[in-house]
Amino acid sequence: MDKVKVKIKFQPKNKNIKIPEYKTINSAGADIYADLMEPVVIHPKSIELIPTGIYVEIPEGYEIQIRPRSGLALKHGIILPNSPGTIDSDYRGEIKIILMNLSDEDFVINPGDRIAQMVLSKVYKIEWELSDNLTDTQRGDGGFGHTGI
Repeated sequence: MDKVKVKIKFQPKNKNIKIPEYKTINSAGADIYADLMEPVVIHPKSIELIPTGIYVEIPEGYEIQIRPRSGLALKHGIILPNSPGTIDSDYRGEIKIILMNLSDEDFVINPGDRIAQMVLSKVYKIEWELSDNLTDTQRGDGGFGHTGI
């Protein structure tokens, strides 16, 4: 895997919080931890903003995508409603994670819990080419559910 250097200013309020880390050698996403001093309850069908203590300087031409943790989604109904969230290369504020509880039960986020993952991605800018016609395809303008699923 190629590596790209990203400056990080790590200033958690809770000094027991870890810097983002890859759990396996081939992990695409680095786990992000909740920078909390006390637990936060996410009530059913509610949204909470969770701090991470992470500030980054992403190289121009890249973004960081914030993605949900599949285990939280599957086992507890905890999602990121704006997934994937984008951290632009010119943003210098603290990365905070928007978590939503889709379940019918309260869910507790404890200090240091893994709450999301971050993935560095190359950004390609679109150069728009105006046209009166687009190439025909078999699908055409068939949209949502047109294949029967």
